[in-house]
Amino acid sequence: MDAPKLDRPILIVDDEPEILMAVDTTLRMAGFDNIITIADSRDVIRQMERQIPSLILLDLNMPHINGGRLLKIIRKTWPRIPVIVLTGTIEVDTAVKCMKIGAMDYIIKPVEEERLIRSVKNALSWDEAGESEQKPLHQDLFAQIKNPAAFRQIITQDKQMHSIFHYVEAVGPSSQPVLIFGETGVGKELIGKCIHTLSQRKGKLVVVNVAGLDDNVFSDTLFGHVPGAFTGADKARSGLIEQAAGGTLMLDEIGDLGMTSQVKLLRLLQEGEYMALGSDRTRQSDVRIIASTNKDLWALEKKGIFRKDLIYRLSTHTLTLPPLRERLVDLPLLLDRFVCQAADDLDKPVPDIPKTLIETMETYPFKGNIRELKSMVHDALSRYKSGPITADLFKGLGGAGHGKESPIDKESLPTLKQASATLVEKAMAQTGQNQSAAAKILGISQQALSKRLQKLREKK
Repeated sequence: MDAPKLDRPILIVDDEPEILMAVDTTLRMAGFDNIITIADSRDVIRQMERQIPSLILLDLNMPHINGGRLLKIIRKTWPRIPVIVLTGTIEVDTAVKCMKIGAMDYIIKPVEEERLIRSVKNALSWDEAGESEQKPLHQDLFAQIKNPAAFRQIITQDKQMHSIFHYVEAVGPSSQPVLIFGETGVGKELIGKCIHTLSQRKGKLVVVNVAGLDDNVFSDTLFGHVPGAFTGADKARSGLIEQAAGGTLMLDEIGDLGMTSQVKLLRLLQEGEYMALGSDRTRQSDVRIIASTNKDLWALEKKGIFRKDLIYRLSTHTLTLPPLRERLVDLPLLLDRFVCQAADDLDKPVPDIPKTLIETMETYPFKGNIRELKSMVHDALSRYKSGPITADLFKGLGGAGHGKESPIDKESLPTLKQASATLVEKAMAQTGQNQSAAAKILGISQQALSKRLQKLREKK
């Protein structure tokens, strides 16, 4: 049997470079050319979310996340991807345990070439034979989506989210506005990025939070100004509309926009025209508008604080993202991802996640949704020492600091690092990405702000 040409790669996971090289070389000499090697077990899930492999060769004894833990995660999330375990242990109990968890085969190191090739071919034959009926869960989910890569940053198996992906894919190429509803922390900006990616517009995506901007700041931020427009305006400044030319402008917290600013935005949407502050010259814009809010705009319209005609203009395409409590099927996946990320960030071992923790979390309201979950996990991992991660480490789940209830205990506070990043992002948004102005608001030098922004970009 000749080695088949694989659309999806074979993943080899081992922390020993010589083993990685030996297995990779053996398979390539046998005709397998689509191979990815991974030495750090923490990178496995991220790689699988980018591209589902056809087969995984998995070492059992590794630092950070051991092979047994990884095998459990893979079996739970991608139940039909064949896994072959590689290990230096010759104990029968180990083999039986791996088979019970879901490994397809068990190979002792150092690996015999013929045994390895035979096992790999058998695993791939099984995968090919069962492909019509036994597709991995993620493949089933994205089966009808033409551009799954556009949604790679969103972790979900939820059918409701799947329907939203179909809608986003349908409206992505449109030039018309999109209005995204959803509670705080559900991922509205991520969906905005998906829409922009699918639009294939040549310009960039520019995101601005309009909450708290008075009319002058809003106008200056979006439309820019000419020299002499106001005291201190010595030079012309381009607004975000110009920066997003040919691309997408996403207006977050649109429900907090003042009435005067709403009139100016309405003109932009109706006529594709705007004027920079201090200028009497009309400029044309081809930018696409995406707006998002956690408020009921129709309720605001009844109160007389949001224009009905603007709602109609913004909502040519409309979607509502579900809160986390309505997509609990995603909770184990999200929890696992955030635990791995927090452990990596804090340079700690990745702990096991007991089923009891997930069951406890399923009863938690998550008013801050996915953003709150991520913050809770990072806070819990900062106190984690050893063993499985348990509910008593999570503020809000009856743990850490809840012996005596106080106003601070009732909310999950961000870390200083997270709060600093949030302040920087808000200052940049409020000043329309003007580093000099943002630095003044934050009370730091422009050079210090520049360094912080660079670190934030590197982490994204």
